[in-house]
Amino acid sequence: MNKEQNGLKPFIQLILSTKIPKGALFIGLSASIITTLAGLVVPILTKNLVDGFSVSSLSMPLLIAIGVAFVVQAIISGISIYLLAAVGQKIVASLRERMWLKLVRLPVGYYDQTSSGETVSRVVNDTSVVKDLITDHFPQFITGMISIIGAVTLLFIMDWKMTLIMLIAVPVTLIVMIPLGKRMAKISRGLQDETAAFTGSVQQTLSEIRLMKASTAEKDEEAKGLEGIGRLLKFGLREAKIFALVAPIMQFVVILVIVMIIGYGGMRVASGAMSTGTLVAFLLYLFQIIMPITTFAMFFTQLQKAKGATERIIEIMELPLESGQDGVVKDIANQPIVVKDVSFSYTEEEPVLDSISFQANPGEMIAFAGPSGGGKTTVFGLMERFYEPTTGEILVGDTPIQNVSLASWRSQIGYVAQESAMMAGTIRENLTYGLENPHEITDDQLWKVAEMAYADQFIRDFPKGLDTEVGERGVKLSGGQRQRIAIARAFLRDPKLLMMDEATASLDSQSEGVVQQALSRLMEGRTTFVIAHRLSTIVHADKILFIEKGRITGSGTHEELAATHPLYREFAEQQLA
Repeated sequence: MNKEQNGLKPFIQLILSTKIPKGALFIGLSASIITTLAGLVVPILTKNLVDGFSVSSLSMPLLIAIGVAFVVQAIISGISIYLLAAVGQKIVASLRERMWLKLVRLPVGYYDQTSSGETVSRVVNDTSVVKDLITDHFPQFITGMISIIGAVTLLFIMDWKMTLIMLIAVPVTLIVMIPLGKRMAKISRGLQDETAAFTGSVQQTLSEIRLMKASTAEKDEEAKGLEGIGRLLKFGLREAKIFALVAPIMQFVVILVIVMIIGYGGMRVASGAMSTGTLVAFLLYLFQIIMPITTFAMFFTQLQKAKGATERIIEIMELPLESGQDGVVKDIANQPIVVKDVSFSYTEEEPVLDSISFQANPGEMIAFAGPSGGGKTTVFGLMERFYEPTTGEILVGDTPIQNVSLASWRSQIGYVAQESAMMAGTIRENLTYGLENPHEITDDQLWKVAEMAYADQFIRDFPKGLDTEVGERGVKLSGGQRQRIAIARAFLRDPKLLMMDEATASLDSQSEGVVQQALSRLMEGRTTFVIAHRLSTIVHADKILFIEKGRITGSGTHEELAATHPLYREFAEQQLA
């Protein structure tokens, strides 16, 4: 990070880019300023009261007026606090909206490299730091500055010599506070990064709780969790040390100034150079200066935290979106899919595909076979446009797929994976997930696609039917049930292109038979791409592509490959004997 990025400019630009409710901000600050200015009048009234005090000078109307003034001031102060808090909340809500809209549009590659927990921490924790600064500390800083400027001005008018004595404390305080502030900035950034990492670790462990318990990995996870908590504690204690230095220094300076003012002021009162009322007023103004200064330490500490949080937020906001957001809308039905000399690598040191080429004509079933790690699933990732080819291109008809609108392309694809992903919610919500107008889908339509996927019977067996809760990631359903709901979802989307990634690999033989029937029904009349380790599911494919180490080493029907490709023939003899 360069100096400019480390300064306030990025933070200010980020805040100004949000939807700031200017009217509420203006009224809130104005009310806060009025309250502060009203507070500056109190010491003058006190001075006059002390210097000319007598019981006869007190009157009921005067006391009522003073009481009403305090009530009105309290009401204005309450309005100010609410409006400024509302401004802060709306700014942060706008910031979170922008981050969320960005996150759901980022490419899959970002999530391959960044844990979901860390990203959640950015959206929740880092924006909360910004919110605290805007809602709590910024208004106090503004009113504090007004209070200090007003009080110092009035003090100079009242007694400039005593005011100069008091102001000697300012450079002394700054000399101590500035290096501590820089140290706090570094600690705060480290604490935020550690919080994000810890959040990611906790979320991952809890989301895979079954794996953890089945693997008897409780001790390992306990150790990892305690290690993360220990690192957070370390940063927290370092932060506490800074606070432990700041608070006593501020208290020492405050007490020193008060003692000096009382001592010097007392001498002047005794000599008749100053009235008692003036000394009392001076001390009251002194407190109106001291109180804001003590909050400034918190403000600058929070500002350092917000600068660190801003860096992380801006990093996310500046990430490139998935390409193809604004492409053309194209109907891919009856169009050939052409993959031409496509190579791909996740990193320069990690080539995955090398010059892959093939064509799928409308209505054909193209199958991918070969050893694990050969690149079959990566081909699917490229076709789903989760990643962009390093070289080469993929065409639908004569149009490169990156020129087709991403929404248009994916809405025409039905994808059934080996482990069908499900969202927490009901069966109904999972069936209609991602559709433009899910509430317009009737129960009859849902039962029809469930029947086509051989899922209707087990859904009817649930007391709540389509409104049955499936649990997080569908844990309340069996693997076969999840697969059939995924197939029913694909039926409901009526895709032009079907992609199946080892859709029956993890099922028992009974479930596999039912799911295979549903898949056969789904494939009718559609261009279909299939990944399968079990060759029995693809022997009738129009074309089988055998992929080894990122290259297509064989292409043809089952009979052609069995006759010409030694490794495929070995696979076939092992599985189909």
